[in-house]
Amino acid sequence: MQNTAEAGRGRTDVRQVKNVKISGLACAVPAAVREVLDLAEQFGVETIQKIIASTGVERRHIAQDECASDLCAAAARRLLSDLNVEPGSIDTLIFVSQTHDYTLPATACVLQERLGLPMTTAAFDVALGCSGYVYGLWLASSLLSSGGSRRALLLVGDTVSKIVAEKDRSVAALFGDGGSATVLDYDEGALPMSFVLGTDGRGANNLIVPGGAFRDRQGTRAVLDEPVVRGPFDLYMNGAEIFAFTLARVPALIAALHAAAATSGNGIDKYVFHQANRFMLQHLAKRMKLPAEKVVLNMQNFGNTSSTSIPLAISTGCTGDDGMASGRYMLAGFGVGYSWAGCVAQLENVLVSPLTVTEGGNQ
Repeated sequence: MQNTAEAGRGRTDVRQVKNVKISGLACAVPAAVREVLDLAEQFGVETIQKIIASTGVERRHIAQDECASDLCAAAARRLLSDLNVEPGSIDTLIFVSQTHDYTLPATACVLQERLGLPMTTAAFDVALGCSGYVYGLWLASSLLSSGGSRRALLLVGDTVSKIVAEKDRSVAALFGDGGSATVLDYDEGALPMSFVLGTDGRGANNLIVPGGAFRDRQGTRAVLDEPVVRGPFDLYMNGAEIFAFTLARVPALIAALHAAAATSGNGIDKYVFHQANRFMLQHLAKRMKLPAEKVVLNMQNFGNTSSTSIPLAISTGCTGDDGMASGRYMLAGFGVGYSWAGCVAQLENVLVSPLTVTEGGNQ
């Protein structure tokens, strides 16, 4: 008899959430910028030029002494001010990241105090990366839709550059840092949002920091490969397997979301996918016959910012002259875990704050 996990593989169940609107979005990045071409001295000009051509990444904002929480706090302060939202009106705070401040306490608890949110706020962390923003939207929206919350602040950010080995050619030129803040409100007039979520833990070892947590506190576990290139506390990525996973899972995710929205490529105004690399996204768009002009690409100046990449792409590539985002959006994140998540949401005059550039330190 087929077990539950096997029976569920390949399914694309759609989950609908009603009565929730996205009210505003803001992002923050560190001031320090590193050019990918500067790595030519270490890896060779030809190698770096090939990396730029494939990934589309030319430069990245890199955290110095900032943590992901600092970037998210800066984005949150800007957004709450621009929306004229009182911190006391927020009853739920969700922090999504894989680069938390501490093993404990939860970074969300620290952010509750820093942002001046009331002590009645439910605050908790979620440990997800590439799919984290869409998972966060689903979680916050579900709490609001159920009546368990009235206004949620979703903070999503990562500083992956802190766990990248300088000698690791597969990741050294790819990752940047950023943080985001999104305010969601209960609204009975809002159109439903459709979500597709999935997990396949068989791919966990293909994108991993093997040492440092409680499975291997001292980093004694054998490094997955190339011990001269990276240590047990550094990020390991099997790029070929990640690419294969993306091509195996994401087309079905996109098709399921199109079906749930009863539309094709022409019925979606913007496709905002996790900014993994340009070649991968262009390949997906071509395979799924998505209009190229509707697929947002912003990795040129920011790199792969993990969980921040989707809100950052909206912030820098989807607003009108009035600073608002409107239209039917398909969002999709996929990667570490393996984990994937997508949604179709109708954005109605969502305020998008100008990008905040932090100067370092505790914001």
